[in-house]
Amino acid sequence: MEKIVTQGLLYDFYGELLTDHQKRIYEDVVFNDMSLSEIAEEQGISRQGVHDLIKRCDRLLEGYETKLKLVEKFNQTKAMVKEIQELTGQYKKSGDQALIDKIEEISEKIGQL
Repeated sequence: MEKIVTQGLLYDFYGELLTDHQKRIYEDVVFNDMSLSEIAEEQGISRQGVHDLIKRCDRLLEGYETKLKLVEKFNQTKAMVKEIQELTGQYKKSGDQALIDKIEEISEKIGQL
């Protein structure tokens, strides 16, 4: 399951950098849950050709992430926003000014990503 989630995230961020042919086949595997045989028949290519194309796309997308780190930054930002939400809830209950300072600190980190 985790591999599909990772593939989906990478595709969301970098999918537009693939060719139309690569996008169509990758979407069929990752999002439409089609088998390699089904795609091969539909596209008029071999099952091995589909397999190789998917592996190539995975490498390309992972390479983009290695260089650009957009998914990593997205996940960091998401975690920090969740922490801000939790701190805000705590502040509403306690009124502790130190929590506001922590929220500002986290907000600055988000701005630096």
